[in-house]
Amino acid sequence: MEAKRTGRKRWSVLLLISLMYLVTYLDRANISTVAPVIAKEFDIGKIEMGFIFSAFVWSYALFQIPGGWLGDRFGPRRMLAGIVGYWSIMTALTAAASGVASFAAVRFLFGIGEAGAFPVATRAMQLWFPPRERGLVQGVSHSASRLGAAVSPPIVVVIVATLGWRWVFYICAAVGILWVVLWYLTYRDMPEEQASVSRAELAYIRGVDEQGNVLPPKIERMAILPWGTLCRSSSMWALMCAYFTSGYCGYIFLSWMPTYLVEYRHFTLLKVGIFASLPFWAGVVGDTVGGLAVDWLLARTGSVKLAHRLVAVVGLLGCVACIVPAALVDNAYTAVGCLTAAFFFLECAIAPAWAVAMHIGGRYSGTVSAAMNMAGNIGGALSPIVFGILVHYGSWQAPFIIAAVLLVFGAGVWAFWLNPEVSAIERG
Repeated sequence: MEAKRTGRKRWSVLLLISLMYLVTYLDRANISTVAPVIAKEFDIGKIEMGFIFSAFVWSYALFQIPGGWLGDRFGPRRMLAGIVGYWSIMTALTAAASGVASFAAVRFLFGIGEAGAFPVATRAMQLWFPPRERGLVQGVSHSASRLGAAVSPPIVVVIVATLGWRWVFYICAAVGILWVVLWYLTYRDMPEEQASVSRAELAYIRGVDEQGNVLPPKIERMAILPWGTLCRSSSMWALMCAYFTSGYCGYIFLSWMPTYLVEYRHFTLLKVGIFASLPFWAGVVGDTVGGLAVDWLLARTGSVKLAHRLVAVVGLLGCVACIVPAALVDNAYTAVGCLTAAFFFLECAIAPAWAVAMHIGGRYSGTVSAAMNMAGNIGGALSPIVFGILVHYGSWQAPFIIAAVLLVFGAGVWAFWLNPEVSAIERG
């Protein structure tokens, strides 16, 4: 028996999670816009700035699995409140840095805090949303994260121009603390614990049996994780490989985009505040389009494999088709247009990946999504370093070509290896 779609409380949960996703990208993208100012003030070169960018991503990648496991073990309410509060403090401390070592150190500590955010939020969404809405909620929440990256450049430029670059980090930290208070006061880990959730909405989230009784939640908190089973899972390794390529490409936009526009395309800082945000605005749309496309295909074909594979492959190859000309054209505005289209397609592949992590992860969805995100951010950690080295030795085109080659590989993994219908737990 199938319950009818009803109730609105779960959408308020999605709103809270989306606000948190926005804050994550606001906090991680702000330094890229400030980077030209910081580099000039402290005489920091391209390779050193690449290491500062990647310091965050290395810790973010390494602490994904511990963060996801803690979310599975202790629940999203306490974990998200704790980690958002911690990383907000680290954001504020960025203003006290005064050289390569101190900037890298505080960004590394900041990454530890953000590491658990998306996996723990995935756990929360799995608890609050039925499978038929998971593509949509992943698309909407990741759209909010890209919205944070989109609004970051113009906001940062205004703050730098009026208050100085250090106030960028103070203000972003305050926003995070406000979110912590709102989350802890209003969110509960289970719909069953929330008095404002009607029986009809609970039935829609959990499903009902033939007698109309609401089914119990299928996910329980687990203390012991089957590492051997997870490590033998072809599904999980394929998902990690595919997401590695997405992460590598995505961090080109998150780390080097403002500097690329200033130094190679010769934009003023004011123009950077406008044009550096355009790809992220396209990403806002791309994330939601990808999530809606997955749910639409799933409803019409009934095939988890087709729905997720098709959207992901089209997204990654579409990015390739746009990022290569972006690297090669002479006109700066044409390049920005191509990069904007490239990021739209790249983001279309995000919702399928996170929805698949929920499908194959089962009761360990926080940990499986953390492993996937760890792989993506290892790619993201390598990306700024490789970009900085290549630019240092004279090539602004090569970083984009390398990213395109990796995305072709990622599309091949989705098409021929990754099977979204095979659980990482049950079948190994």
